[in-house]
Amino acid sequence: MSDRELELLRRRKLLELKKQLKEKPEREEVRVVDSEKLLGQYFIGRAWEVLKAARLQYPEAAAQVERALVKLIMNGRIRGKITGEDLYGLFLSLGMKVHLQTHIRVLEHGKVKSLEEKIREETST
Repeated sequence: MSDRELELLRRRKLLELKKQLKEKPEREEVRVVDSEKLLGQYFIGRAWEVLKAARLQYPEAAAQVERALVKLIMNGRIRGKITGEDLYGLFLSLGMKVHLQTHIRVLEHGKVKSLEEKIREETST
């Protein structure tokens, strides 16, 4: 091969690499959208609530867990649905206690009341 042919090969290779670098960010954006759709097919119950709370409290770790879940689903290692309890247990086993906002409601005589209202009624009587 002559020097000229080698230079042409180098230029072609360089152009290919530049194209790949330009396309790469677009592919990553598609993955993010696809991961939300993919997780949406597997998440049930309060799973999204747990993930959103984990994202707020442990952003980097939650992102890693999310990527790992997507990878496991895509590889076929997770086939069943993922509940909020499952996800909460996963974060807990990783040493991250995800704090969730909870509300206790009482059903009495066909009417739903907050626990605060129920206690207030009983103490005023």
